[in-house]
Amino acid sequence: MKAMIIKQLGSSELFELAEKATPAVKAGHMLVEVKASSVNPLDTMLRSSDTPWSANLPEILHGDVSGIVTEVADDVSRFKVGDEVYGCAGGIAGIDGALAEFMLVDAELMAHKPKSLTMKEAAALPLVSITAWEALQHKLAVKSGDNVLIHGATGGVGHIAIQLAKYFGADVTATSMPKNMAVAATLGADNLVNVAEQSVKEYVDQYTGGAGFDAVFDTVAGDNIQRSFEAARFNGAVATTLPIENVLQVALKSLSFHSVLMLIPLVEGINRRSHGEILTKIAELVDLGIVKPLLDDSDFTIWEVAKAHARLESGEAVGKIALTA
Repeated sequence: MKAMIIKQLGSSELFELAEKATPAVKAGHMLVEVKASSVNPLDTMLRSSDTPWSANLPEILHGDVSGIVTEVADDVSRFKVGDEVYGCAGGIAGIDGALAEFMLVDAELMAHKPKSLTMKEAAALPLVSITAWEALQHKLAVKSGDNVLIHGATGGVGHIAIQLAKYFGADVTATSMPKNMAVAATLGADNLVNVAEQSVKEYVDQYTGGAGFDAVFDTVAGDNIQRSFEAARFNGAVATTLPIENVLQVALKSLSFHSVLMLIPLVEGINRRSHGEILTKIAELVDLGIVKPLLDDSDFTIWEVAKAHARLESGEAVGKIALTA
């Protein structure tokens, strides 16, 4: 099969086309003909820099995949040849990813693709949907009536988090950069904050009466995490997807603080079935019109992955960059 591989860490120009052996099916797994993938910040990080997983980095990157099942192990009963599926199932921890004609996947990490989406649209969902679900449900326990703040409205995780938080019954405030406000306004948040025009105190006063938000999900992190701590109420909760350094406000406001790393089942082999279950629920919500992926206005194939990585790193993308096979 054809595949786009890397042999060392560095720029996106290091991707090269190669011939690889088509993977053989093993117990618990199935072979998927790749129809689409998508780019996550994780993919560019794995490609370009040392990470905790660099020593066991596969040649073929990208976890997100959508495609058609072509072969199924005898012990897999949920799927059959010809099924359209999607999931986040490789590209890390020695497991080859989706930048190839075929991908060997653990069936527990997969779900049937939303019927109402194209392969390209479906490939945009797995990593970001699982991350948003785990943050809002498993960590923050968002429920009906909660006042929730989500940073990064038009980002990959942020735009899904807004839609899921509304589904869970929360009153949602989301932040956005000025250039993305028009798109952010289409995602269903109750309130939208232009971060260039309003301070944290101003929007906390406006949307919580000065009390602060019950829960804050920060998909931006970096310096922004301190704004998240400031925006949370006393005894509130904050979750983030990225490492942070200064957590003094967590102690001073008695916050519950959560780190969200959806990679754990994939990398450590712990409770992989949960990812398939989440994606099955996401597919139901998509087909009901409750969740919709936001795709960047770009058109790349997986053989043009270098251009797709460059687009993400440029900061110009709005929504997810998806690639077709």
